[in-house]
Amino acid sequence: MVPRCSMLSRLRFLPSPMIANSSQPPNDSLPNVLPSGMDTAGERFVANAAAMKALLAAYGAEQATIRQGGGAKAMEAQHKKQRLTVRERLDLLLDPGTEFHELSIYAAHGMYADYGGAPAAGTVAGVGRVAGRLVMVIANDATVKAGAFFPMTAKKVLRAQNIAMENHIPTLYLVDSSGVFLPLQEDVFPDQDDFGRVFRNNAVMSARGIPQMTAIMGMCVAGGAYLPVMTDHVLMTEGSGLFLAGPALVQAAIGQKVSAEELGGATMHAEISGTVDFKEPNDPLCIARLRSLVSRLGHHPGAPFDRAAYDDATDAPKYSSEDLLGIVNPDPSAAMQSYDMHAIIARIVDGSRFDEYKPDYGQTLLCGYARIGGFAVGIVANQKLHRTQISHTGEKHMEFGGVIYPDSADKAARFIMDCNQNLIPLIFLHDVNGFMVGRDAEWNGIIRSGAKMVSAVSNSVVPKISVIVGGSFGAGNYAMCGKAYDPRFIFAWPTAKYAVMSGASAANTLVEVRIKQMERNGHALSDAERKKLFDSTKAAYDQQTDPRYAAARLWVDAIIDPRKTRDVLRMALEVAALNPEVPRFNPGILQT
Repeated sequence: MVPRCSMLSRLRFLPSPMIANSSQPPNDSLPNVLPSGMDTAGERFVANAAAMKALLAAYGAEQATIRQGGGAKAMEAQHKKQRLTVRERLDLLLDPGTEFHELSIYAAHGMYADYGGAPAAGTVAGVGRVAGRLVMVIANDATVKAGAFFPMTAKKVLRAQNIAMENHIPTLYLVDSSGVFLPLQEDVFPDQDDFGRVFRNNAVMSARGIPQMTAIMGMCVAGGAYLPVMTDHVLMTEGSGLFLAGPALVQAAIGQKVSAEELGGATMHAEISGTVDFKEPNDPLCIARLRSLVSRLGHHPGAPFDRAAYDDATDAPKYSSEDLLGIVNPDPSAAMQSYDMHAIIARIVDGSRFDEYKPDYGQTLLCGYARIGGFAVGIVANQKLHRTQISHTGEKHMEFGGVIYPDSADKAARFIMDCNQNLIPLIFLHDVNGFMVGRDAEWNGIIRSGAKMVSAVSNSVVPKISVIVGGSFGAGNYAMCGKAYDPRFIFAWPTAKYAVMSGASAANTLVEVRIKQMERNGHALSDAERKKLFDSTKAAYDQQTDPRYAAARLWVDAIIDPRKTRDVLRMALEVAALNPEVPRFNPGILQT
């Protein structure tokens, strides 16, 4: 990968005026088209690409297994009940030929082993198109413990609902669930962000005018029975059940013997209780009805973000998305690897056009304006090349790529505020080792500058979307809009690493603490024992920095193929544009 020379950067990356008339295509004569930024035939690129393809193949095989849910026998049992599996239902629901952007497929990954696991937390969630409309789909997988709610199931549903609320996206629920997974009820039932919050969100979404529809195609029992009835439309198939307590519990509680159909079948609710709006014979006809209802939804005003006329043939990036496979080294030990972040930006923005903001100042953070799918965006990205910088006293010093310095934090804070002032959504591309430490950094006000950037991110009112490309460590994660800072979506490449610090740094710190404890107790470690302790500590820590560990706990919404980055960002921007409400921007008190 060839770094840009400083003179070339001044000639080719000067900020250009924003395009005022969004009906006109951008002017290709402006000096804002990024160069390739890499040698795609180089040994390093080829090795990275090969390793990335192998990693993606492993992820693909793993996700294929997750999509099997409870396995072949459980699918066969579902079919014997004359019901489709959750993914068969999705195939009928979604528009043919369109992509379903599945979220949180790794939810609960590696968890609940004592109970046989819970693939994808027993539910499927994601954004797709139904009758041409973007919708959020939340669907129980009855092949996984009869669709019961594990703790992570509730959190996955809540995350999908929160995305729907933030973006005003219509939400469809496909219900086939036995309710709370009783052995873990204490972790599902009582807390603020547990099962009950789902129904609270139903009510809040309705009050905000966000369409919700539910198709009951199986069991819907106990507290879960409130979900469909709190949405706009309730559909139910024959043979399904909707009741607060099943026949066995009713008999135990009040001594009444009643069949499931009489207690809460589709016919009873359609003819007697009046709870369901549409009774359908089977899954396919129920889904057809649901699609018909979605097709009649009205269209609310869109968001005030600028979107230029866009054409896939002429406005695509000038370089292949395949190149994204060879930029980042997938080796977990390559935390300090160097590459030019411009090369990634050039492959995800329209026409590879990027109006860079203050390109010669605070160079470890890249800030600039671009378009993705026609949407105007502001990009904040960690630059991984080392740079020589000149201080205010005229002294030269090296700034390390991936580290946030006072000048880069100041630049980013100012840029983020500008995007909020001018209603420009923000994209954050993470590969950050953290903020600079040491005497010089402290004397230059790194804490003050970092606080300024964190404050700007915290109070930002335009949509924020994060992509973790490499490391996202410590307070750098916060400043770059980590999960705690309300990104509308947060995605990760398979190369992402998510922790307070890198595995090697953490292992060194933890091992030194452990060694001192042991030495105080009179036990001196040999070099071999020290190495063994270091290796075991680092291995445990590295496991926790794996993106699948983060995805299992919903710290990221999806682990994506790098080649899909542009498509995923375009989808996220389209979803964000459904919400026309942008609060007044108030940056609060900033340290200056």
